[in-house]
Amino acid sequence: MNKVYASAAEAMAGLVKDDMLMMAGGFGLCGVPETLIDAVRQSGAKGLTFVSNNAGVDGIGLGVLLETGQIRKMISSYVGENKIFANLYLSGKLELEFNPQGTLAERIRAGGAGIPAFFTRTGVGTMVAEGKEVRDFHGEAYVMETGLVADISLVHAWKGDTEGNLVYRKTARNFNPMMASAGKVTIAEVEHLVEPGELDGDHIVTPGIYVQRIVHVPNALKRIEQRTVRKRA
Repeated sequence: MNKVYASAAEAMAGLVKDDMLMMAGGFGLCGVPETLIDAVRQSGAKGLTFVSNNAGVDGIGLGVLLETGQIRKMISSYVGENKIFANLYLSGKLELEFNPQGTLAERIRAGGAGIPAFFTRTGVGTMVAEGKEVRDFHGEAYVMETGLVADISLVHAWKGDTEGNLVYRKTARNFNPMMASAGKVTIAEVEHLVEPGELDGDHIVTPGIYVQRIVHVPNALKRIEQRTVRKRA
């Protein structure tokens, strides 16, 4: 089975449809599958729900899909760096489901592990728990959260082989491994593509069984969300 596609557009062909639930890895602008997100933009699919820690920034990451109006709903933890997001939400043009960051991570992990729901103390007694089941365990209240499974997961990896085994680099790992396992179809963009056997097995984070399609994206941009520098002496 050949998993490697010549371009992101080819890897996306025949998969992306209106009203899908999709996941996109990344934290801030680190480890974001920008090339794959741009292919979603080119597909013209609309009414999309995206699971992502944040929605990128204006014009970068999921910000490009917010600009085109292709995203209907975001399931996120933090969205404070995106002015377009704020404007769309405040004007009623974008739905938002806020999650505490750890809860979001666990919902994704649970979906990939085949766990339909779990209980957590986070959010009990707040708006987060509204409309959800609350149950007592050992004298403490816990709120039930459901696992998340995506129609398509888009992830970014530092290195991978043609079988789909993936290695992530430092903080660019973030949500990518969890999302890779939680997609019915997972598409990975990989900075360094090698042949099977060239990766150290102890370094592989995502086994290839979770990845259906791969795009080689060398020289990926390393963006800086908040540039902080010292003044010259």
